[in-house]
Amino acid sequence: MLYNLLVPYADKIGWLRLFSYITFRAAYATVTSFLIAFILGPIIIRWLKKLHLRAAIRDEVPERHRLEKGSIPSMGGVIILLCIVVPTLLWADLTNKYILITLGVTILMGGLGFLDDYIKVVKRKPLGLMGRFKLIWQFSAALCVGVFLYVFPMDDGETTRIVVPYLKEGFLQLGVLYILFVGIVIVGSSNAVNITDGLDGLACGSVAIATIAYAIFIYVAGNVKMANYLDVLYVPEVGELTIFAMAMLGAVLGFLWFNSYPAQVFMGDTGSLSLGSAIGAMAVMAKQELLLVVVGGVFVIEILSVVLQVGYFKLTGGKRIFKMAPIHHHFELSGWAESKVTVRFWILSAIFALIAISSLKIR
Repeated sequence: MLYNLLVPYADKIGWLRLFSYITFRAAYATVTSFLIAFILGPIIIRWLKKLHLRAAIRDEVPERHRLEKGSIPSMGGVIILLCIVVPTLLWADLTNKYILITLGVTILMGGLGFLDDYIKVVKRKPLGLMGRFKLIWQFSAALCVGVFLYVFPMDDGETTRIVVPYLKEGFLQLGVLYILFVGIVIVGSSNAVNITDGLDGLACGSVAIATIAYAIFIYVAGNVKMANYLDVLYVPEVGELTIFAMAMLGAVLGFLWFNSYPAQVFMGDTGSLSLGSAIGAMAVMAKQELLLVVVGGVFVIEILSVVLQVGYFKLTGGKRIFKMAPIHHHFELSGWAESKVTVRFWILSAIFALIAISSLKIR
């Protein structure tokens, strides 16, 4: 909004040129987002407590979770959404298609998460929405992104081409199958973050690190000089999405203030589904879709632990690989303190992000 309102007058009022710089607006989007969380967070948390919107703890989680966390309010993801949407609308170019697409899919997934949380918390049905309904909603939103990018490509011939990380000339041309690929990336990322959200601060910290990595990829992809120097695909105008990424960073850091151990509030599916889909969408826009497996290494480990546990359980008639899945609960039951599991997973997230960022030079 500020960009669209003020930059046209930059020729007459010199200091308004500041608003034309992505780096300036990205920095203040981060600060704005964090301040909104810091100011509105306590108000929203009190409101959630007043309405008795407590977390619906599933029976299969460790006993300590049911005893300690059943009184903590959920649906705190509304704080995250506010802290992403408001600064993005304030600081970004609202005519930029990458901003509008990513913001749109984030809000749609957040709406799905809110509905799921409502059923869990208000209706007191711990399983929430039917899995089939959630997947239909998720794929519908994600496939719309794929269709839009296919019909209105980023650049001729580049949109449906997938970059193979760490290879100088590694590309895969998917053609119309790119639409399905986009759906899988966004939905997979959304659900992986959702599964990771099981310990105080775990998902928030991991998402923050992944967001920093993709903010770098987006900025490089949108800067023609950097893109050419580092030999990555140049995507015109995608650099504007850096503002969204940094608003999201401020949002998760601001929420982490209240969600760190011991948590005062949980994000619920409202937060986890929207954050996961946003990471997936940023990966698509930056043309670093496959690298999401590395950037989100912790999320991949978490979702794989569930798949392996369920598959092995069915094949062996009741045997388990882990004490409990997702794997963060396995380490809890192995005697690790919750805060130790969280911090160690953050460390792994940082290592994965550094390995991913190194791909810019390895190419």
